Amino acid sequence: MSWLLISNPAAPASLSALRNRGRERRAHISRIDSRAALLAFAALGAPLTAQEPETGDEGAEAIVVTGRALPDTPGSPAYGTITLEREALLATGSGRLEDALGTVAGFQQFRRSDSRSANPTAQGVTLRALGGNAASRALVLLDGVPMVDPFFGQVPLSALAPERLASARVTRGGGSGPFGAGALAGTIELASAPAGDFGPLSGSALVNDRAETELSATLAPSLGAGFATLSGRWDRGGGFWTTPESQRVAASVPARHESWSMQLRGVAPLGEAVELQARLLAFRDRRVLRFAGAENATEGEDASLRLIGQGRWRFDALAYVQRRDFSNVVVSSTRFVPALDQRETPATGLGGKFELRPPVGGGHVPRLGADYRKALGTLQEDAISTVTGRVTERRLAGGANTDLGLFAEDDWTLGALTLTAGARADRTTIREGFTEARSPAGVAIARADFPDRADWSASFRGGALLRLDGGLALRAAAYSGLRLPTLNELYRAFVIFPVTTRANAALRNERLEGYEIGADWRAGEALSLAVTAFDNRVRDAIANVTIGPNLRQRRNIAAIEARGIEAAARARLGALRFTGSLAWTDAVMRGGAEAAALEGRRPAQTPRWSASGTVSWRPRSDWLFSLTARHVGAQFEDDLGTALLPAVTTLDGYAEAPLGRRAALVLRAENLTDAEIVTQNQGGAIDLGAPRTVWLGVRFGM
Repeated sequence: MSWLLISNPAAPASLSALRNRGRERRAHISRIDSRAALLAFAALGAPLTAQEPETGDEGAEAIVVTGRALPDTPGSPAYGTITLEREALLATGSGRLEDALGTVAGFQQFRRSDSRSANPTAQGVTLRALGGNAASRALVLLDGVPMVDPFFGQVPLSALAPERLASARVTRGGGSGPFGAGALAGTIELASAPAGDFGPLSGSALVNDRAETELSATLAPSLGAGFATLSGRWDRGGGFWTTPESQRVAASVPARHESWSMQLRGVAPLGEAVELQARLLAFRDRRVLRFAGAENATEGEDASLRLIGQGRWRFDALAYVQRRDFSNVVVSSTRFVPALDQRETPATGLGGKFELRPPVGGGHVPRLGADYRKALGTLQEDAISTVTGRVTERRLAGGANTDLGLFAEDDWTLGALTLTAGARADRTTIREGFTEARSPAGVAIARADFPDRADWSASFRGGALLRLDGGLALRAAAYSGLRLPTLNELYRAFVIFPVTTRANAALRNERLEGYEIGADWRAGEALSLAVTAFDNRVRDAIANVTIGPNLRQRRNIAAIEARGIEAAARARLGALRFTGSLAWTDAVMRGGAEAAALEGRRPAQTPRWSASGTVSWRPRSDWLFSLTARHVGAQFEDDLGTALLPAVTTLDGYAEAPLGRRAALVLRAENLTDAEIVTQNQGGAIDLGAPRTVWLGVRFGM
């Protein structure tokens, strides 16, 4: 693969200079992270120990901290949402977050692979069949912090351990307002669990039938009036075969993986109605994909501070810093030797948010605020001759994207009717973009520096919720939103043999316009039903467009249109429970002048049908048995609809039984029927998902 570049005599003249620049950049990032870490540890230290309960005033009320965000506003239910509680996040066959989120029909990753066997850069998530490339079109937040990678736009799913979470709230559509840019297809809000969900010491240890292991532990002491939780998780295994037996060669290997992550979180009161929340997250993930030597690694650290005010003037103030790095060795699928070494991709995310809810009265709940996010990063990779094994070209590419958003929203309750409306203005910039190529000796071959760009964009959303007698509620909403192209989409080309995909530094922001109507009905705790009809349109959608034999380029096509129906149901009959969801989506591309051949075709990686259902039985409070069936319809690997990924239905199981007072036996099963899950089809080269896998272990709490 070669790049078309323009020579630049001002480019660095030696490889050592290039490496020094990389070291200086990483050192700068490390200094930023260190300062943020010190602030976070200071926040965890002093307030947690200083806020001891008052002992001299017997009538004083104890200060209680929750570790939660501000509560939902009255108008939030106007935008159709599904909330997964802690039990639903934990009781999965694989023990992985993506499988728990997969029970929400309409949720999808770019590919069907899970976070043990996927290429990490393909772990973008979306909702409502608004996919088409590997970047996330849904905004994933952990305690208010965006979790998408600053360079690639994917989500580090292996670092988001379900046992650390209290809930996951999925809002499909409704992408503007206080959620920030990037919430094009919706928002997935992950909330960390408080100390009370763990006990002083808890954990689990499991092993599967391939001798793979999963270990986790959480220490959650009470510290004065606050609390802290220290959690760790380690997964490792020899992996399963992603290559069909008929396509295996001597170089083929199972998808070996090893990942660990640690999170330190503290919550402390700073008064009767204000609490400080601090969080540190560190993780590393290593995987081998398809061929021996095809290794990749993802690592990162996050630090965030958050002030929550629950008084008369409610507020949410958040600041965070993120460091990410990715490396990857691409192995030739014909000679089975390294062809590309993506040595490192250092990237930094910086940002924050402030939201204020003034007490104006009259049935109004306003939200005023601003948020900011900056993503900067640089790819460094070496092209390698598959004949000689020597480096043929050294490449760099990167830039910096920013988004400053200002938002205002108001919910107005008029008896049984609640109205909500909001507006958002975003100042986006795409700056400092470049690509560069050098000889193995460090001599400049070519360089391109791309012009800086800036733009103001306006987004709006509004809705209505009418609560009627008999547990019935009617809702309607309309909205717009935007997403910046990622640094990866703008500047990085890649090859999945035999197809090369070029970058495009001229990509424009994606824009969404949509509306939906829905109804919710609840009969106490016994039964609830929800149905939503929606029509969404992403203008200037970024897709991998075929422009020649085995050649694609990222381009803005005219639009992706997605209209469909989503349904959800919950039922309870004694110890039996059922939860289910279904989505039917008719999604088509409008190619426009950039991609006329795509007109009317379904977007890549987009199924028409998806459904999920879980039946669980709790004969006693400490026993649990559940079965989950999932169906994903047929979808295409490519934009032209030539490589089919067949429909697949899987069945997972989960069981938990007590072992004394403080421990439980856990049995998990993935893909009980051993269905063949085709996750990728590149020129007839097939990749497969997880086969039948059985896990056995213990969960304990003290």
